[in-house]
Amino acid sequence: MDYKDEQQYLMLSGIQHFQFCKRQWALIHIEQQWAENVRTVQGQHLHQKADKPFIREKRGDKLIVRAMPIRSNELKITGVCDVVEFVKDSVNGVEIDGLEGKYRAYPVEYKRGKPKSNDSDVLQLIAQAMCIEEMLLCKVEVGYLYYNEIKHRVEIPITEEKKNIVRNTAIEMLDYYTRRHTPKVKTGAYCNQCSLQNICMPSIMSKRSVKNYIEGRVNE
Repeated sequence: MDYKDEQQYLMLSGIQHFQFCKRQWALIHIEQQWAENVRTVQGQHLHQKADKPFIREKRGDKLIVRAMPIRSNELKITGVCDVVEFVKDSVNGVEIDGLEGKYRAYPVEYKRGKPKSNDSDVLQLIAQAMCIEEMLLCKVEVGYLYYNEIKHRVEIPITEEKKNIVRNTAIEMLDYYTRRHTPKVKTGAYCNQCSLQNICMPSIMSKRSVKNYIEGRVNE
């Protein structure tokens, strides 16, 4: 595939799916399978409140931008930030088109639940920060994850260690996507929380892709 074309870039939100379950990511982003459950509906409702495109809100020295489109040519991903807060900083900030002075950027990602034991939310936020750094030629040192269940946001340092994990994840995702490879089932307790459980069918899909299964049933 020609990844010079931004239309061929992968979705940044897929990083969270990929960390949760590589098979889930492939079912959604390669095989185009999707299903709703209570968690996904609640998540969409929360994001509808945050994702109001082209709305800017000025609060003193802070500018809040919602649903800001972002991309990274390095990672070959594109997406949307729920919220980016631009805070005036005449020393370490960068100039922003249409604004006077210099600002530092802080991405804020909204989540329906509470902090997870894995890094899926964190790596998605790190990827957003990397996109902002590349687009604005700036340094993003921290970002925030707002968890609706606890009504609190958690500060996340943007470290080189986490950036390297994001880079390696993006490379692996591109490899799977280019080869149209859907990993086999690796069952676990997380399967019960997956909206694709009935599509994935982990009990019978250990050796067959959903696409092949559906084609087989159609041809019966």
